[in-house]
Amino acid sequence: MNAFANTLRQIGKAGMVTPLLLMALLTMLVIPLPPLALDVLFTFNIALSLVVILVAVYTPRPLEFAVFPTVLLVATLLRLALNVASTRVILLNGHTGTEAAGNVIQAFGDFVVGGNYAVGLVVFLILVIINFVVVTKGAGRVSEVSARFTLDAMPGKQMAIDADLNSGLISQDEARRRRDEVAQEADFYGSMDGASKFVRGDAIAGILILAINVIGGLVIGTMQHAMALGDAATNYVLLTIGDGLVAQIPSLLLSSATAIIVTRVSASQDMGRQVFQQMFETPKAIYVAAGVVGSLGLVPGMPNMVFVSLAGLMASSAYLSAQRRAAEEADLEPVVTSGPPSNPELRDLSWEDVPPVDLVGLEVGYRLIPLVDRSQGGQLMGRIKGVRRKLSQELGFLIQPVHIRDDLDLGPNHYRVTLTGVTVGEGEVFPDQELAINPGRVFGEIQGTPTKDPTFGLDAVWIDPALREQAQGLGYTVVDAGTVVATHLSQVLKEQAQKLLGHEEVQHMLDALARQSPKLVENLVPKTIGLGVVLRVMQNLLEEQVSIRDTRTIAETLAEHGAKSQDPGVLTAAARVSLSPAIVQSVAGTASELPLIALDPSLEQILQKSAQAAGGSGPGIEPGLAERLQKSIAEAAQRQEMAGEPTVVVVSPDIRVWVSRWLRSAVRGLHVLAYTEIPDTRRIRVVATVGREERK
Repeated sequence: MNAFANTLRQIGKAGMVTPLLLMALLTMLVIPLPPLALDVLFTFNIALSLVVILVAVYTPRPLEFAVFPTVLLVATLLRLALNVASTRVILLNGHTGTEAAGNVIQAFGDFVVGGNYAVGLVVFLILVIINFVVVTKGAGRVSEVSARFTLDAMPGKQMAIDADLNSGLISQDEARRRRDEVAQEADFYGSMDGASKFVRGDAIAGILILAINVIGGLVIGTMQHAMALGDAATNYVLLTIGDGLVAQIPSLLLSSATAIIVTRVSASQDMGRQVFQQMFETPKAIYVAAGVVGSLGLVPGMPNMVFVSLAGLMASSAYLSAQRRAAEEADLEPVVTSGPPSNPELRDLSWEDVPPVDLVGLEVGYRLIPLVDRSQGGQLMGRIKGVRRKLSQELGFLIQPVHIRDDLDLGPNHYRVTLTGVTVGEGEVFPDQELAINPGRVFGEIQGTPTKDPTFGLDAVWIDPALREQAQGLGYTVVDAGTVVATHLSQVLKEQAQKLLGHEEVQHMLDALARQSPKLVENLVPKTIGLGVVLRVMQNLLEEQVSIRDTRTIAETLAEHGAKSQDPGVLTAAARVSLSPAIVQSVAGTASELPLIALDPSLEQILQKSAQAAGGSGPGIEPGLAERLQKSIAEAAQRQEMAGEPTVVVVSPDIRVWVSRWLRSAVRGLHVLAYTEIPDTRRIRVVATVGREERK
């Protein structure tokens, strides 16, 4: 016996069970089987169906029985193959008597229905109706709906996982496990939707096989074996009814297993415990039911003893359930101890009572909570995750999670973006409306509430969602409230990227680089320069919207120039020259020609001399001249924008940093390059020279 069990275990481990079963099915379809083999296989079919339905009942979660659709298909094929094999035996040997197809079919034909084929036919039809009309049809509908809703819910579940990961509630491994579980759930219910069709087809096949066997048996018995019609009906119809019942009972069990699987809630508990806890752990319901049953037992003419006894049993069960629940609640009551008080107002303060400041925070008013609440269909969490991913890829370091919380001090529709507790952006959005932004050229006005786009300050209108297509037809850019907040957050984080980069992030970047170029990192930090200098250089680059993705080039430049100077400004300028191809490409794309706005040479000389005299604090410039220069550059930038070209000002390396800081705040989208930062492979085209008229 142990040897046989070990053999079966080895076959299972080798993955040979399914191929062997399929070969057996093919054999049953082609080769006639003796009655003894039919008895063994029909008994195995019934046992397999019982095992499947019991596993469906005791499986804690439907996904833990994920192989069920495949088992259902194989069991259905086995049953149909047995029907074919038994049909062959019945039609060939049915004239010899009701034992021609084996003892199992004979037992179901003689004992179960009392040898009366009319009763057997009625019982078979009732089983088919129960299986086909009630169980199979209901299970198929539930499978279809479950599959559709599971697929529809996948994006929301994925965003919920991302939100928990962003907020630090779960780890990367837990998030990966949950994503795999969501995908498996979608695959499982999709497979169940298809598998339920097998059960439905099997029920139809049972009816057709019964009709074919009855008609074929009567024809063969009366015409080939010269039997009387009554004798032929007794033999063939009883054998067919027995065969149908033997096949229909496992079919009903598998249909019930299918219905149990698809109607269960995914909870880590088997169905028996769920039914007991959710139905019989409510004493009030059982008391009321006992009262109704007891009242029926008092009606004259009713079976009083049965009703009254059942009512007493139900009332006793409800009383015991109530006593057990009261005892459990008493066990859960807090126990007063002589230890330190648990009330925060009574115990002494500790460092745990000092909450850390969120590096990146998003505070929302109470009317904006649905935007971030996944249970209410909010999609802002997923969009923020996309913003973090996009910025991390563009800037070259991991953007920290955004901590979202509601703030009753804010207006109902207001939101606020904070960095280290300091407000860096705020705005007002309306969740039930959409924002139509005027990109600069529209062909009409749209009805709504005028406002300003909180991200770029463009003219905009809050409109009803029904006017979306009309606004788009007029040339407006229409976005929902969640997109407005996500876009504003993205722009703020991009502009303030240097404040998000710290020692930990730089160390992670160097550790990643060390896996590829260990000698480079070893010679750089701390032999050549300190980690703080590297951090300051990278912060300077980020402050001017320069990506630090190319860590290798930055490290090589710092290693080369670090021995000569430890000044972050000098090292930043050297790093910009090394990164100049990437900087220019980010500004002007892959175009071979770079449009430039130049300063008048005499004005540039004045600024250089003034900067040298000021000792590096920036050149002194007369306020009126500064205002005229800013105005001229702003006008040139507007012309470049209308032409669809970038706005690039080129100056001497000595004054580039000062000019960049001076002009960036006045002209949005402006890029200031030094002469040394223009690659030799780029042709230049001077589109404007400012400063000549302004000096007059």
